Amino acid sequence: LAHQMRHASRYGLTDAAPAFSFKAVMARVQAVIKAIEPHDSIERYTGLGVDVLQGYGKLVNPWTVEITLNPGAPGPDGAPAATDGTAPRVVRLTARSIVIAAGARPFVPPLPGLNDVGYLTSDTLWDELAQRDEVPKRLVVLGGGPIGCELAQSFARLGSQVTQVEMAPRLLAREDDDVSELVRQSLSADGVRVLTGHKALRCERTHTEAGITRTLVVEHNGTEQRIEFDDLLCAVGRVARLQGYGLEELGIPTAKTVETNEYLQTLYPNIYAAGDVAGPYQFTHTAAHQAWYAAVNALFGEWKLFKADYSVIPAATFIDPEVARVGLNEQEAKAQGVPFEVTKYGIDDLDRAIADSEAHGFVKVLTVPGKDTILGVTIVGTHAGDLLAEYVLAMKHGLGLNKILGTIHTYPTLSEANKYAAGEWKRAHAPQQLLAWVKKYHDWKRG
Repeated sequence: LAHQMRHASRYGLTDAAPAFSFKAVMARVQAVIKAIEPHDSIERYTGLGVDVLQGYGKLVNPWTVEITLNPGAPGPDGAPAATDGTAPRVVRLTARSIVIAAGARPFVPPLPGLNDVGYLTSDTLWDELAQRDEVPKRLVVLGGGPIGCELAQSFARLGSQVTQVEMAPRLLAREDDDVSELVRQSLSADGVRVLTGHKALRCERTHTEAGITRTLVVEHNGTEQRIEFDDLLCAVGRVARLQGYGLEELGIPTAKTVETNEYLQTLYPNIYAAGDVAGPYQFTHTAAHQAWYAAVNALFGEWKLFKADYSVIPAATFIDPEVARVGLNEQEAKAQGVPFEVTKYGIDDLDRAIADSEAHGFVKVLTVPGKDTILGVTIVGTHAGDLLAEYVLAMKHGLGLNKILGTIHTYPTLSEANKYAAGEWKRAHAPQQLLAWVKKYHDWKRG
Protein backbone atom coordinates (compact mmCIF):
# COMPACT_ATOMS: atom_id res chain seq x y z
CA LEU A 1 0.00 0.00 0.00
CA ALA A 2 2.89 2.38 0.75
CA HIS A 3 4.28 1.56 -2.69
CA GLN A 4 0.92 2.32 -4.34
CA MET A 5 0.73 5.66 -2.54
CA ARG A 6 4.16 6.62 -3.83
CA HIS A 7 3.00 5.72 -7.35
CA ALA A 8 -0.58 6.98 -7.11
CA SER A 9 -0.19 8.77 -10.46
CA ARG A 10 -0.53 5.37 -12.11
CA TYR A 11 -4.18 5.55 -11.09
CA GLY A 12 -4.80 9.19 -11.95
CA LEU A 13 -4.17 10.38 -8.40
CA THR A 14 -1.33 12.41 -6.92
CA ASP A 15 1.81 10.67 -5.73
CA ALA A 16 2.10 10.89 -1.93
CA ALA A 17 4.77 9.99 0.57
CA PRO A 18 3.14 7.61 3.07
CA ALA A 19 3.33 8.68 6.71
CA PHE A 20 3.30 5.72 9.06
CA SER A 21 4.54 4.26 12.30
CA PHE A 22 6.74 1.23 11.78
CA LYS A 23 5.64 -0.01 15.20
CA ALA A 24 2.01 0.18 14.04
CA VAL A 25 2.86 -1.77 10.88
CA MET A 26 4.50 -4.49 12.95
CA ALA A 27 1.56 -4.45 15.36
CA ARG A 28 -0.72 -5.19 12.43
CA VAL A 29 1.53 -8.12 11.49
CA GLN A 30 1.14 -9.47 15.02
CA ALA A 31 -2.63 -8.90 14.86
CA VAL A 32 -2.88 -10.90 11.63
CA ILE A 33 -0.83 -13.71 13.15
CA LYS A 34 -3.16 -13.81 16.17
CA ALA A 35 -6.21 -13.85 13.89
CA ILE A 36 -4.80 -16.83 11.99
CA GLU A 37 -3.50 -18.70 15.05
CA PRO A 38 -6.86 -20.31 15.95
CA HIS A 39 -6.69 -22.29 12.69
CA ASP A 40 -3.77 -24.25 14.19
CA SER A 41 -4.40 -23.72 17.88
CA ILE A 42 -4.40 -26.17 20.76
CA GLU A 43 -8.06 -25.31 21.36
CA ARG A 44 -9.02 -26.20 17.80
CA TYR A 45 -7.38 -29.60 17.92
CA THR A 46 -8.68 -30.31 21.40
CA GLY A 47 -12.14 -29.51 20.05
CA LEU A 48 -11.57 -32.04 17.26
CA GLY A 49 -10.84 -34.71 19.85
CA VAL A 50 -7.03 -34.55 19.85
CA ASP A 51 -5.15 -34.85 23.15
CA VAL A 52 -2.46 -32.14 23.09
CA LEU A 53 0.51 -32.28 25.44
CA GLN A 54 2.88 -29.33 25.67
CA GLY A 55 6.46 -30.29 26.37
CA TYR A 56 9.69 -31.72 25.01
CA GLY A 57 9.14 -35.06 23.31
CA LYS A 58 11.71 -37.76 22.61
CA LEU A 59 11.52 -41.21 21.03
CA VAL A 60 12.80 -43.83 23.47
CA ASN A 61 11.89 -46.85 21.35
CA PRO A 62 9.83 -47.39 18.16
CA TRP A 63 6.57 -47.41 20.14
CA THR A 64 7.21 -45.00 23.01
CA VAL A 65 7.54 -41.22 23.30
CA GLU A 66 8.77 -39.59 26.50
CA ILE A 67 7.49 -36.07 27.16
CA THR A 68 9.01 -33.64 29.63
CA LEU A 69 6.01 -31.39 30.25
CA ASN A 70 6.30 -27.62 30.21
CA PRO A 71 5.79 -26.01 33.65
CA GLY A 72 2.06 -25.75 34.30
CA ALA A 73 1.12 -27.80 31.21
CA PRO A 74 -1.44 -30.56 31.88
CA GLY A 75 -0.47 -34.19 31.47
CA PRO A 76 -2.59 -37.03 30.02
CA ASP A 77 -4.51 -37.20 33.30
CA GLY A 78 -5.28 -33.47 33.22
CA ALA A 79 -3.10 -32.68 36.21
CA PRO A 80 -0.71 -29.78 35.56
CA ALA A 81 3.05 -30.06 35.83
CA ALA A 82 4.68 -28.28 38.76
CA THR A 83 5.74 -24.65 38.45
CA ASP A 84 7.65 -24.37 41.74
CA GLY A 85 11.06 -25.29 40.36
CA THR A 86 10.86 -28.92 41.41
CA ALA A 87 11.83 -31.70 39.02
CA PRO A 88 9.84 -31.49 35.77
CA ARG A 89 7.07 -33.97 35.25
CA VAL A 90 7.89 -36.68 32.72
CA VAL A 91 5.23 -38.88 31.12
CA ARG A 92 5.40 -41.68 28.58
CA LEU A 93 2.97 -42.48 25.80
CA THR A 94 2.92 -45.68 23.77
CA ALA A 95 1.37 -46.02 20.35
CA ARG A 96 1.22 -48.45 17.46
CA SER A 97 2.11 -45.61 15.08
CA ILE A 98 4.08 -42.38 15.46
CA VAL A 99 4.37 -39.43 13.06
CA ILE A 100 7.40 -37.14 13.17
CA ALA A 101 6.44 -33.58 12.19
CA ALA A 102 9.33 -31.63 13.69
CA GLY A 103 9.50 -29.01 10.91
CA ALA A 104 12.52 -26.92 9.95
CA ARG A 105 14.45 -23.89 11.15
CA PRO A 106 16.32 -21.09 9.38
CA PHE A 107 19.83 -22.07 8.35
CA VAL A 108 22.45 -19.78 9.82
CA PRO A 109 25.70 -19.97 7.84
CA PRO A 110 29.02 -20.42 9.70
CA LEU A 111 30.08 -16.90 8.79
CA PRO A 112 32.99 -15.57 10.90
CA GLY A 113 31.89 -12.71 13.13
CA LEU A 114 28.16 -13.25 12.53
CA ASN A 115 27.37 -13.80 16.20
CA ASP A 116 29.36 -10.71 17.15
CA VAL A 117 27.32 -8.37 14.93
CA GLY A 118 23.99 -10.10 15.60
CA TYR A 119 21.47 -11.19 13.03
CA LEU A 120 17.79 -11.70 12.31
CA THR A 121 16.01 -14.66 10.68
CA SER A 122 12.57 -15.06 9.18
CA ASP A 123 11.58 -16.63 12.52
CA THR A 124 12.94 -13.93 14.84
CA LEU A 125 12.56 -10.61 13.03
CA TRP A 126 8.83 -10.23 13.78
CA ASP A 127 9.35 -10.15 17.54
CA GLU A 128 12.72 -8.40 17.53
CA LEU A 129 11.55 -5.55 15.30
CA ALA A 130 8.06 -5.25 16.78
CA GLN A 131 9.12 -2.76 19.47
CA ARG A 132 11.09 -0.45 17.21
CA ASP A 133 9.76 2.96 16.28
CA GLU A 134 11.65 3.11 12.98
CA VAL A 135 12.25 0.74 10.10
CA PRO A 136 15.84 -0.57 9.92
CA LYS A 137 17.81 2.19 8.21
CA ARG A 138 20.41 -0.02 6.50
CA LEU A 139 19.43 -3.66 6.07
CA VAL A 140 21.57 -6.39 4.54
CA VAL A 141 19.70 -9.49 3.36
CA LEU A 142 21.80 -12.61 2.91
CA GLY A 143 20.14 -14.84 0.34
CA GLY A 144 18.41 -14.51 -3.01
CA GLY A 145 15.76 -17.20 -2.59
CA PRO A 146 12.02 -16.68 -2.04
CA ILE A 147 12.24 -15.53 1.61
CA GLY A 148 15.17 -13.22 0.92
CA CYS A 149 13.43 -11.60 -2.05
CA GLU A 150 10.11 -11.21 -0.23
CA LEU A 151 11.62 -9.51 2.79
CA ALA A 152 14.13 -7.42 0.83
CA GLN A 153 11.33 -5.91 -1.24
CA SER A 154 9.04 -5.44 1.76
CA PHE A 155 11.56 -3.48 3.81
CA ALA A 156 12.71 -1.47 0.80
CA ARG A 157 9.13 -0.37 0.20
CA LEU A 158 8.87 0.68 3.84
CA GLY A 159 11.94 2.88 3.48
CA SER A 160 14.95 0.75 4.40
CA GLN A 161 18.16 0.97 2.41
CA VAL A 162 18.35 -2.69 1.46
CA THR A 163 21.36 -4.54 0.08
CA GLN A 164 20.67 -8.12 -0.99
CA VAL A 165 23.68 -10.44 -1.25
CA GLU A 166 23.45 -13.68 -3.23
CA MET A 167 26.38 -15.96 -4.06
CA ALA A 168 24.68 -17.44 -7.15
CA PRO A 169 24.74 -15.48 -10.43
CA ARG A 170 21.04 -14.65 -10.20
CA LEU A 171 18.06 -14.44 -7.85
CA LEU A 172 15.57 -17.31 -7.51
CA ALA A 173 18.04 -19.77 -9.02
CA ARG A 174 15.42 -22.51 -9.29
CA GLU A 175 13.38 -20.42 -11.70
CA ASP A 176 14.09 -19.77 -15.38
CA ASP A 177 16.41 -16.98 -16.46
CA ASP A 178 13.59 -14.73 -17.69
CA VAL A 179 11.83 -15.03 -14.33
CA SER A 180 14.99 -14.19 -12.39
CA GLU A 181 15.68 -11.18 -14.58
CA LEU A 182 12.17 -9.77 -14.15
CA VAL A 183 12.45 -10.23 -10.37
CA ARG A 184 15.82 -8.46 -10.32
CA GLN A 185 14.40 -5.55 -12.28
CA SER A 186 11.42 -5.29 -9.94
CA LEU A 187 13.52 -5.32 -6.75
CA SER A 188 15.99 -2.85 -8.22
CA ALA A 189 13.12 -0.54 -9.17
CA ASP A 190 12.07 -0.60 -5.51
CA GLY A 191 15.54 0.53 -4.46
CA VAL A 192 17.04 -2.82 -3.47
CA ARG A 193 20.76 -2.98 -4.21
CA VAL A 194 21.00 -6.49 -5.65
CA LEU A 195 24.47 -8.03 -5.47
CA THR A 196 24.46 -11.40 -7.23
CA GLY A 197 27.68 -13.32 -7.67
CA HIS A 198 28.88 -11.97 -4.32
CA LYS A 199 30.15 -14.31 -1.61
CA ALA A 200 29.87 -13.29 2.04
CA LEU A 201 33.26 -13.71 3.71
CA ARG A 202 32.92 -12.37 7.26
CA CYS A 203 31.26 -9.85 9.53
CA GLU A 204 33.14 -7.22 11.52
CA ARG A 205 32.16 -5.14 14.52
CA THR A 206 34.23 -2.06 15.32
CA HIS A 207 33.98 0.64 17.98
CA THR A 208 34.46 4.26 16.91
CA GLU A 209 33.77 7.63 18.49
CA ALA A 210 30.49 7.71 16.58
CA GLY A 211 29.46 4.35 18.02
CA ILE A 212 29.49 0.72 16.89
CA THR A 213 29.94 -0.02 13.20
CA ARG A 214 28.78 -3.33 11.73
CA THR A 215 30.19 -4.42 8.39
CA LEU A 216 29.72 -7.34 6.02
CA VAL A 217 32.72 -8.17 3.87
CA VAL A 218 31.92 -9.80 0.53
CA GLU A 219 34.01 -10.99 -2.40
CA HIS A 220 33.19 -10.44 -6.07
CA ASN A 221 35.50 -11.35 -8.95
CA GLY A 222 38.42 -11.62 -6.56
CA THR A 223 37.87 -8.20 -4.97
CA GLU A 224 36.64 -7.60 -1.43
CA GLN A 225 33.87 -5.08 -0.76
CA ARG A 226 32.63 -3.74 2.58
CA ILE A 227 28.96 -3.11 3.32
CA GLU A 228 27.99 -1.27 6.50
CA PHE A 229 24.61 -2.12 8.00
CA ASP A 230 22.36 -1.61 11.00
CA ASP A 231 20.62 -4.99 10.74
CA LEU A 232 21.47 -8.21 8.95
CA LEU A 233 18.87 -10.78 7.93
CA CYS A 234 19.94 -14.38 7.26
CA ALA A 235 17.62 -15.79 4.60
CA VAL A 236 19.75 -18.48 2.98
CA GLY A 237 17.31 -21.35 3.43
CA ARG A 238 15.83 -23.62 6.05
CA VAL A 239 17.04 -26.98 7.37
CA ALA A 240 15.08 -29.87 8.85
CA ARG A 241 15.11 -30.33 12.63
CA LEU A 242 16.82 -33.69 13.04
CA GLN A 243 18.63 -33.61 16.37
CA GLY A 244 17.65 -34.05 19.99
CA TYR A 245 14.47 -36.10 19.92
CA GLY A 246 15.70 -39.67 19.49
CA LEU A 247 16.40 -40.22 15.80
CA GLU A 248 20.08 -40.80 16.50
CA GLU A 249 19.47 -43.32 19.28
CA LEU A 250 17.03 -45.33 17.17
CA GLY A 251 19.30 -45.25 14.13
CA ILE A 252 16.69 -43.69 11.87
CA PRO A 253 18.62 -42.58 8.76
CA THR A 254 18.80 -38.88 8.00
CA ALA A 255 20.59 -36.87 5.37
CA LYS A 256 19.19 -33.40 4.87
CA THR A 257 15.81 -34.78 5.99
CA VAL A 258 14.40 -37.87 7.66
CA GLU A 259 14.65 -40.62 5.09
CA THR A 260 11.27 -42.13 4.20
CA ASN A 261 9.86 -44.43 1.55
CA GLU A 262 7.01 -43.57 -0.82
CA TYR A 263 4.51 -44.23 1.98
CA LEU A 264 6.32 -41.79 4.31
CA GLN A 265 7.58 -44.64 6.49
CA THR A 266 11.01 -44.41 8.14
CA LEU A 267 13.37 -47.28 8.96
CA TYR A 268 10.64 -48.45 11.34
CA PRO A 269 7.42 -49.07 9.35
CA ASN A 270 5.25 -47.75 12.20
CA ILE A 271 7.15 -44.42 12.41
CA TYR A 272 6.25 -41.90 9.72
CA ALA A 273 7.54 -38.43 8.87
CA ALA A 274 5.72 -35.53 7.22
CA GLY A 275 6.32 -31.89 6.39
CA ASP A 276 9.62 -30.01 6.22
CA VAL A 277 11.38 -32.64 8.33
CA ALA A 278 10.64 -35.21 5.60
CA GLY A 279 11.09 -33.01 2.52
CA PRO A 280 11.51 -32.82 -0.39
CA TYR A 281 9.43 -29.61 -0.35
CA GLN A 282 9.23 -26.86 2.27
CA PHE A 283 5.70 -25.59 1.76
CA THR A 284 2.83 -25.47 4.23
CA HIS A 285 0.50 -26.96 1.62
CA THR A 286 2.78 -29.93 0.93
CA ALA A 287 3.14 -30.52 4.68
CA ALA A 288 -0.65 -30.74 4.93
CA HIS A 289 -0.70 -33.02 1.88
CA GLN A 290 1.86 -35.36 3.41
CA ALA A 291 0.11 -35.27 6.77
CA TRP A 292 -2.98 -36.81 5.17
CA TYR A 293 -0.96 -39.73 3.76
CA ALA A 294 1.00 -40.22 6.97
CA ALA A 295 -2.13 -40.22 9.12
CA VAL A 296 -4.12 -42.55 6.86
CA ASN A 297 -1.22 -44.96 6.47
CA ALA A 298 -0.58 -44.89 10.23
CA LEU A 299 -4.22 -45.73 10.93
CA PHE A 300 -4.97 -48.21 8.15
CA GLY A 301 -1.56 -49.33 6.89
CA GLU A 302 -2.11 -52.93 7.93
CA TRP A 303 -4.90 -53.05 5.32
CA LYS A 304 -3.68 -50.67 2.63
CA LEU A 305 -0.86 -48.17 2.19
CA PHE A 306 -1.14 -45.05 0.02
CA LYS A 307 1.81 -43.54 -1.86
CA ALA A 308 2.33 -39.81 -1.34
CA ASP A 309 1.56 -38.03 -4.60
CA TYR A 310 4.06 -35.35 -5.67
CA SER A 311 3.02 -35.24 -9.32
CA VAL A 312 1.49 -31.75 -9.14
CA ILE A 313 3.09 -29.45 -6.57
CA PRO A 314 2.40 -25.69 -6.82
CA ALA A 315 4.63 -23.02 -5.31
CA ALA A 316 4.61 -19.23 -5.11
CA THR A 317 7.00 -16.46 -4.15
CA PHE A 318 5.04 -13.50 -2.78
CA ILE A 319 6.92 -10.57 -4.19
CA ASP A 320 5.54 -7.98 -6.59
CA PRO A 321 5.03 -9.26 -9.23
CA GLU A 322 4.29 -12.67 -7.75
CA VAL A 323 6.06 -15.74 -9.13
CA ALA A 324 4.06 -18.97 -9.21
CA ARG A 325 4.87 -22.33 -10.72
CA VAL A 326 3.61 -25.90 -11.01
CA GLY A 327 5.34 -28.80 -12.75
CA LEU A 328 8.46 -28.37 -14.86
CA ASN A 329 10.06 -25.13 -15.99
CA GLU A 330 12.49 -24.87 -18.91
CA GLN A 331 15.71 -25.42 -16.97
CA GLU A 332 14.31 -28.48 -15.19
CA ALA A 333 12.95 -29.99 -18.42
CA LYS A 334 16.34 -29.53 -20.11
CA ALA A 335 18.20 -31.01 -17.12
CA GLN A 336 15.90 -34.05 -17.13
CA GLY A 337 15.98 -34.47 -20.90
CA VAL A 338 12.22 -33.99 -21.22
CA PRO A 339 11.15 -32.78 -24.70
CA PHE A 340 8.87 -29.74 -24.55
CA GLU A 341 7.33 -26.82 -26.39
CA VAL A 342 7.00 -23.34 -24.87
CA THR A 343 3.97 -21.09 -25.18
CA LYS A 344 4.18 -17.61 -23.68
CA TYR A 345 1.52 -14.95 -23.22
CA GLY A 346 2.45 -11.46 -22.08
CA ILE A 347 0.19 -10.10 -19.34
CA ASP A 348 0.92 -6.58 -20.64
CA ASP A 349 -1.75 -7.33 -23.27
CA LEU A 350 -4.46 -8.32 -20.75
CA ASP A 351 -7.36 -5.87 -20.39
CA ARG A 352 -7.83 -6.29 -16.63
CA ALA A 353 -4.10 -5.94 -15.96
CA ILE A 354 -4.04 -2.74 -18.03
CA ALA A 355 -7.05 -1.37 -16.10
CA ASP A 356 -5.33 -2.19 -12.78
CA SER A 357 -1.97 -0.68 -13.84
CA GLU A 358 -0.49 -4.16 -13.41
CA ALA A 359 0.32 -4.80 -17.08
CA HIS A 360 3.59 -6.69 -16.64
CA GLY A 361 4.64 -10.31 -16.42
CA PHE A 362 3.73 -13.39 -18.40
CA VAL A 363 2.21 -16.86 -18.45
CA LYS A 364 4.57 -19.53 -19.73
CA VAL A 365 3.32 -23.04 -20.43
CA LEU A 366 5.40 -26.10 -21.25
CA THR A 367 3.62 -28.81 -23.23
CA VAL A 368 4.40 -32.17 -24.79
CA PRO A 369 5.58 -31.49 -28.37
CA GLY A 370 2.61 -31.52 -30.73
CA LYS A 371 0.11 -32.05 -27.90
CA ASP A 372 -1.78 -29.82 -25.46
CA THR A 373 -0.68 -31.93 -22.48
CA ILE A 374 0.67 -29.58 -19.80
CA LEU A 375 4.14 -30.34 -18.38
CA GLY A 376 4.47 -27.20 -16.30
CA VAL A 377 3.41 -23.58 -15.93
CA THR A 378 5.18 -20.48 -14.66
CA ILE A 379 3.24 -17.27 -14.06
CA VAL A 380 4.84 -13.94 -13.21
CA GLY A 381 2.39 -11.17 -12.44
CA THR A 382 -0.10 -9.81 -9.96
CA HIS A 383 -1.99 -12.58 -8.13
CA ALA A 384 0.04 -15.23 -9.96
CA GLY A 385 -0.42 -17.66 -7.08
CA ASP A 386 -4.20 -17.46 -7.47
CA LEU A 387 -4.09 -17.70 -11.27
CA LEU A 388 -1.99 -20.86 -11.03
CA ALA A 389 -4.84 -22.84 -9.44
CA GLU A 390 -6.52 -23.43 -12.80
CA TYR A 391 -3.40 -25.09 -14.16
CA VAL A 392 -2.91 -27.12 -10.98
CA LEU A 393 -6.42 -28.50 -11.38
CA ALA A 394 -5.87 -29.17 -15.09
CA MET A 395 -2.61 -31.05 -14.51
CA LYS A 396 -4.01 -33.01 -11.59
CA HIS A 397 -6.94 -34.29 -13.66
CA GLY A 398 -5.26 -34.61 -17.04
CA LEU A 399 -6.93 -31.64 -18.74
CA GLY A 400 -5.05 -30.01 -21.62
CA LEU A 401 -4.91 -26.48 -22.99
CA ASN A 402 -7.83 -27.14 -25.33
CA LYS A 403 -10.08 -27.64 -22.30
CA ILE A 404 -8.89 -24.36 -20.77
CA LEU A 405 -9.40 -22.55 -24.08
CA GLY A 406 -12.93 -23.95 -24.29
CA THR A 407 -13.83 -22.71 -20.78
CA ILE A 408 -15.59 -19.34 -20.47
CA HIS A 409 -13.58 -16.92 -18.33
CA THR A 410 -15.26 -13.84 -16.88
CA TYR A 411 -14.39 -10.54 -18.58
CA PRO A 412 -12.54 -8.51 -17.44
CA THR A 413 -10.55 -10.66 -15.02
CA LEU A 414 -6.95 -11.68 -14.61
CA SER A 415 -7.95 -15.32 -15.15
CA GLU A 416 -8.39 -14.58 -18.85
CA ALA A 417 -4.58 -14.71 -19.06
CA ASN A 418 -4.87 -18.49 -18.77
CA LYS A 419 -7.35 -18.66 -21.65
CA TYR A 420 -5.20 -16.40 -23.83
CA ALA A 421 -2.12 -18.50 -23.12
CA ALA A 422 -4.08 -21.52 -24.31
CA GLY A 423 -5.10 -19.49 -27.35
CA GLU A 424 -1.45 -18.79 -28.16
CA TRP A 425 -0.81 -22.53 -28.13
CA LYS A 426 -3.83 -23.15 -30.37
CA ARG A 427 -2.66 -20.63 -32.95
CA ALA A 428 0.76 -22.24 -33.05
CA HIS A 429 -0.87 -25.62 -33.67
CA ALA A 430 -3.62 -24.58 -36.07
CA PRO A 431 -4.56 -27.36 -38.55
CA GLN A 432 -3.17 -25.64 -41.64
CA GLN A 433 -4.33 -28.26 -44.15
CA LEU A 434 -7.88 -28.17 -42.82
CA LEU A 435 -7.89 -24.37 -42.82
CA ALA A 436 -6.73 -24.38 -46.44
CA TRP A 437 -9.70 -26.56 -47.42
CA VAL A 438 -12.06 -24.34 -45.41
CA LYS A 439 -10.75 -21.31 -47.28
CA LYS A 440 -11.37 -23.01 -50.60
CA TYR A 441 -14.89 -23.93 -49.46
CA HIS A 442 -15.83 -20.36 -48.53
CA ASP A 443 -14.18 -18.98 -51.66
CA TRP A 444 -16.45 -21.32 -53.62
CA LYS A 445 -19.51 -20.27 -51.56
CA ARG A 446 -18.84 -16.65 -52.38
CA GLY A 447 -18.72 -17.52 -56.08
